[in-house]
Amino acid sequence: MSTTSPPPLNTLATLLATREIQGTRVSFGITEDWKQGRTIYGGVLAALTTQAMRDLFGADWPLRALQTNFVSPVEPGPVHIDVSLLRQGKNVRQVKAVLSQVDAQGVEQVCGVLLGVFGSGRISQVRKLRPEQHAVPVTAEASVELPYMPGLTPHYTQHMDYRLADGAFPFSGSDCWETSYHLKLRYNEGVDSELMTIMLIDAGPTPSMSQVMGFAPGCSLSWALELRTVEETDPAGLWRLDQETVAYGDGYSNDRAHLWTPDGQLAALGYQVVALYA
Repeated sequence: MSTTSPPPLNTLATLLATREIQGTRVSFGITEDWKQGRTIYGGVLAALTTQAMRDLFGADWPLRALQTNFVSPVEPGPVHIDVSLLRQGKNVRQVKAVLSQVDAQGVEQVCGVLLGVFGSGRISQVRKLRPEQHAVPVTAEASVELPYMPGLTPHYTQHMDYRLADGAFPFSGSDCWETSYHLKLRYNEGVDSELMTIMLIDAGPTPSMSQVMGFAPGCSLSWALELRTVEETDPAGLWRLDQETVAYGDGYSNDRAHLWTPDGQLAALGYQVVALYA
């Protein structure tokens, strides 16, 4: 009996290297291995959109905030991102991006709207405040990688190294509203810390899924991300993602997340509204 090898993974670096720029439109070809349920994984869509913003308007200043509205599912295939400058000030630049895709009827549909805030660093009389991460029961050194299981775990998770540090797994019927993961992008060569941050802070499922016994679908509706500039960190190290469901009702989960670099620097804070069909 012959066997067929799975297609090679298209890493984030591959997606970035093969993008096409025409005027104010940046296009990417996204493959099946980045899918999450009915759509492409939101973290990679946001990372690619951020790169499109940087290509046209934002490469000289770091990204400080990213607001994302997921409008409709994105299928594997060509994805187009139209970028426009809303305002340029002395220290802050506001950039808008509209993500679209041609549907089966040949009509181009809006799939997402993102607003990026880029800001230069400034000298301030206010002292730096650097939060410290709390300890978790399972350290990065003692953690065990969770396997990718085709048909059970989303396709995009094969790009990730996940290790549960605290809380409970999705669909386990737990009473837990908080989870922590040690994680990293498995193939991270050529990916800078800014794009890495965007990819990883969206990588964990909502903690509210831990409350469900048995599988139930969910999808992100809106996502607010705030980034902190960080010093160089170990590219092979495990980051840590702390998540908390702060409110739940009517099938909607309000979540908060903190992402830490391998050496404990706060890299980003995230706030998300997730629809859970359970």
